[in-house]
Amino acid sequence: MADFYDTLTDDHIAMIEAQPVFFVATAAQGARINLSPKGLAHTLRVLGPDRVAYLDLGGSGNETNAHLIADGRITIMVCNFQNPALILRIYGQGAPVLPWESGWTQIAAHFTLLPGTRQIFDIAVESVQTSCGWGVPIMDYERERQTLVKYHARADPLEWAGKHKRRRTSIDGLPARTTDRYIAGPTPPAVTD
Repeated sequence: MADFYDTLTDDHIAMIEAQPVFFVATAAQGARINLSPKGLAHTLRVLGPDRVAYLDLGGSGNETNAHLIADGRITIMVCNFQNPALILRIYGQGAPVLPWESGWTQIAAHFTLLPGTRQIFDIAVESVQTSCGWGVPIMDYERERQTLVKYHARADPLEWAGKHKRRRTSIDGLPARTTDRYIAGPTPPAVTD
């Protein structure tokens, strides 16, 4: 029921691009496993059959950043909640790219930067696994939540930067690199979550 591939195929890419949510897992020696759901349209991009990236907004922590600095391993999981049933996992090595780094302009060109953007995770695909997904429910997508984007759009840039500068470690004390750059954008329309 599981198949492995060295790179992403055109069918994999089409499936990834059609999904409104994905999941990110990282771990580092002696640290807790971090697993995060991610949404917001077009924040996960396929840059090639052996490379993906995702746009990261400031949130409750910076575990992925710390784990990738310490270990580099990352898994991205995408589920098709419609038909055909399918689960796709991307296993790879990732690195945070921060707004002041030399690779930022090139990788950021693949995204629409949102208020609160703090980094982009660049992931080299090592292998891809697909599995049946028959145990995943069929669910309807209603809409995105706009709360995080609205929060960052209305946040005071100096307060936001100060808050995120304090997040220099993971919950397990691993060092994390945080950005002090606030990417401002248009205020999103009022949406009730």
